Amino acid sequence: MIKIKRRKAKIVRIGRLTIGGSFPVAVQSMTKTKTADVENTLCQIDELEKAGCEIIRVAVKDEADANALKKIRSATKMPLVADIHFSWRLAIRAIENGVDKIRLNPGNIYKKKEVVSIVSALKSAHIPLRIGVNSGSVSFGSSKDDMSNRLLKSALNYIRMIEKLGFYDIVISLKASGVLETIEAYRGIAHLCDYPLHLGVTATGGHNKGAVKSGIALGVLLLEGIGDTIRVSLTDTPLQEVKVAQVILESVGIRHFGPQIISCPTCGRCQINLTKILSEVEDNLSKIGSLSDRMHKIAIMGCLVNGPGEAREADIGIAFGKKEGLLFKNGKSVRKVSADEVSSVLCREIMEG
Repeated sequence: MIKIKRRKAKIVRIGRLTIGGSFPVAVQSMTKTKTADVENTLCQIDELEKAGCEIIRVAVKDEADANALKKIRSATKMPLVADIHFSWRLAIRAIENGVDKIRLNPGNIYKKKEVVSIVSALKSAHIPLRIGVNSGSVSFGSSKDDMSNRLLKSALNYIRMIEKLGFYDIVISLKASGVLETIEAYRGIAHLCDYPLHLGVTATGGHNKGAVKSGIALGVLLLEGIGDTIRVSLTDTPLQEVKVAQVILESVGIRHFGPQIISCPTCGRCQINLTKILSEVEDNLSKIGSLSDRMHKIAIMGCLVNGPGEAREADIGIAFGKKEGLLFKNGKSVRKVSADEVSSVLCREIMEG
């Protein structure tokens, strides 16, 4: 069995959450509302919290967004990160209004006087800084300089500037839109400092392509022990970002957010609508709430070729024949179950332990 050896990063507190060291890799997402729209932003934050998101970043584009942070802060205990670009004054205002972390982009906030003012405010508020470099903001060399090297150079230069100001409460991200460039950039920075790393691939696209690209890049890095927080960036809802991030963490075996469901891809031997049954089971389980203290491996198999074997290996499982399936629990057959009652039966058995 593969044993992941985590990179030992410095410990950093983001509100009520602690990252780095041996603390769990945390799931982050970003609201996609106008931050000044406090009501809808809080609704999205609440939805993300219920889904298991642990850090939430909000865009601070203007004064209205920065001012709204005070109301948002008073209405939620979720760790809040203010995403700042171009304006150092917005960073100061966000800090004053109670956010738990500031994200700065070295590509557009780099003047020393501005950085000094932000760092001074961070020190006074005792909150960390994320140095967030991405491929859209690093300068291009005259030669075709490697993207991973450009990301790395940008991050290291900014880190040195911040450290010279006596500030070390730092988190780092280096996000490219390509899988290989992202992996190489994070591998590079992981050996050059001990700050916590926020993993992500930027601008991945829609749900399917974005989930695959993120899964490959983040999966490789996590298996190498690299990463302390992750965000899956999708042209989709933030809820989908959280779900994909959780699947990635579960797939590499370092976090569990509920029952693990395995199901066959179906073929011509399958005589029931397994896709519909799987969707019903997932939907019902999502309504139960946290089951992290009752880990279950659930098998939903469409025929008798490998179905009974997989179902016996799971904590609970169904192996279908024609219109009905055989329920297994802890490796033993229990009874036959019709396709119509599978979802309710599985949920009841899981809740009863």
